[in-house]
Amino acid sequence: MPVEINCDMGEGFGLYEVADDRALMPFIDVANVACGFHASDPTIMHRTVRWAKEFGVRVGAHPSLPDLQGFGRREMRVSPDEVSALVTYQAGALAGFLKAEGMPLNHIKPHGALYGMSAKDEGMAIAICEVARSFGVPLVGLSGSRHEMACRARGVRFVAEFYIDLDYAPGGDLIVTRQHEPRDPAAAAQRALRAVAEGRVAAVDGSQLAVKAQSLCIHSDTPNAVAVAQAVTALFGPYLAARGGRG
Repeated sequence: MPVEINCDMGEGFGLYEVADDRALMPFIDVANVACGFHASDPTIMHRTVRWAKEFGVRVGAHPSLPDLQGFGRREMRVSPDEVSALVTYQAGALAGFLKAEGMPLNHIKPHGALYGMSAKDEGMAIAICEVARSFGVPLVGLSGSRHEMACRARGVRFVAEFYIDLDYAPGGDLIVTRQHEPRDPAAAAQRALRAVAEGRVAAVDGSQLAVKAQSLCIHSDTPNAVAVAQAVTALFGPYLAARGGRG
């Protein structure tokens, strides 16, 4: 059951830091780098790319709605054409920094409210899928969502992810909090292992949900994100895909 760990990161702004991104690098395979609309700035983007290069971590774009104050976790009324432009703009900015470091863009994964809205809205999902196609990269998204359906219909590679540090509602939706709480590292790792091995996770009401877990996501702004990533790495061991002995 090969799997990878991805992390939403590069989410500081100016002098403000929200996470220890460099400390996370040895325990992840893929970095989803904020592109300036919900967090980050040119200096932080470039620095995060350089750290990823140092640790052999692949880098994808983590575009958002234009919502710095709400950290991209507030919904906005936007059209599919606006979504296409927003995602193209942000992925293009990150691609510039990657090119400067001799690295390819690995994928696109929408952030926060944009992720949740496009998982349900066909037009938005298609818009993001088409941007991924234009960059020649996969789309990372929620299994069973409009993300997956749009990719299947258009021949774009889709990577289904499971969230290590977020809860799931009974219907399968993610429960996205404005500020994430610490997670018990051992329990989080066991939950991730069950998602990969059995394709199941318990919702907050105890009901069992079917999930796909090709990639395991952790948020750098989860207060004990490094400890959680360490626990997952230790538990999964040889099943981590393309780790190349880094972790």
